[in-house]
Amino acid sequence: MPSKPAHLLIEQFGTVRRITINNKRKKNAINLAAYGDLADQLNAADRDDGVHVVVLTGAGDFYSSGNDISALMANPEQSVEQKMKRSNDHLLRMVRAFYTFGKLLIGVINGPAIGISATTAMLCDVLYMEERAYFYTPFTALGLCAEGCSSFTFPRLMGRSKAAEMLLLNHRMTAPEALRFNVVAELYKQEEFETKLWPRILRYGELPIGSIRASKQLMARFEQDDLEEANKREVEALSKRWQTDEAMNAIINFMSRKSKM
Repeated sequence: MPSKPAHLLIEQFGTVRRITINNKRKKNAINLAAYGDLADQLNAADRDDGVHVVVLTGAGDFYSSGNDISALMANPEQSVEQKMKRSNDHLLRMVRAFYTFGKLLIGVINGPAIGISATTAMLCDVLYMEERAYFYTPFTALGLCAEGCSSFTFPRLMGRSKAAEMLLLNHRMTAPEALRFNVVAELYKQEEFETKLWPRILRYGELPIGSIRASKQLMARFEQDDLEEANKREVEALSKRWQTDEAMNAIINFMSRKSKM
């Protein structure tokens, strides 16, 4: 297993490994180090014969508030180009770790999932969601663009019109709406996660892993190339967007509003 990551809590329950995004001070925001750590953990779990199921969730009341923009904007010694190169490499690798994961990958959305955490969640095999949680992808509000393969997955999951509402118009998808559009499998109350959902997930760990792998390969056979293409194109487009005045002004305004909250 990789070295202990700073903002991820790794727990093992039989053949089930739980990865908890644990940065509560920033509502579980994900910085570049966490991008790398999450990719490392998923890749390691995929290679580990003792792991059949990986569960992703968040600590506290948030699943994740997405990309830690403040951390990305820091480090004035680096040029914008240097920051973008490093960010792009980490993003590409982390997203790839989701769609190449060969075992059962379950997302337990215990609270709001924003930005990259929302898009990568939808690369999981099964999603369970707290009934007051929501998905929010405010990419155009920040002057950015789709990421996490969402330009491919969102239209397939929820239809073109709803996907456009999410990716272009910054629509906040509530848990009941996510269930209605078959984005998630079931909704749970917060207090039911440990008492009802977790025992059920532990039983999933008893399923034959060879069968899980074979079925996943069949399900993903026709979309792996599309996901890889979407990932690369999105990272390239995102890199260009980051260097526009439009994006910089939107992000500065966002950071200013956030500091006053």
